[in-house]
Amino acid sequence: MAGLLATGAERPAVHLVTDQFYRAIRTGFVPPFLPEAQRQNEVVVDAIAGVTATYARGGYDVVVDGIVGPWFLDPFRALAGELVVLRPALGATLERARGRADGELKDVGPITGMHAAFARLGDLEAHVVDSGHLDAEQTAAEVRRVLAAGAHRLISVR
Repeated sequence: MAGLLATGAERPAVHLVTDQFYRAIRTGFVPPFLPEAQRQNEVVVDAIAGVTATYARGGYDVVVDGIVGPWFLDPFRALAGELVVLRPALGATLERARGRADGELKDVGPITGMHAAFARLGDLEAHVVDSGHLDAEQTAAEVRRVLAAGAHRLISVR
């Protein structure tokens, strides 16, 4: 869906896949859902936010494609004009995970835990789109619609 969103954008856009930042770690990689991955995850999120900022300064809209835990949103809040959180129901999330390629996260425990973390977004709850009943094309169209409406603009937290 993120690829469709970036490819069909009206302005110059970048599709930034967060998994590539994790795959770049060749030695010492820790699966990001484990507690001992905290420092690694902080570094990776900092790198993703830095690349996002560089593209944005260059005039590109950036579609960040990946799971960014709510506890890691602050660097993106400082950069983003708008934010959309896609949060399908747990059943749809688990079904989609089962369809992932080999080597991708399919473990029910971490997926369920991450889904639960996204259930409590506080002031960002208004930025949630339930994409569980939508396919990729429909989800991209819905994200474009809510962004065009301006309902997902972030108010600076600084």
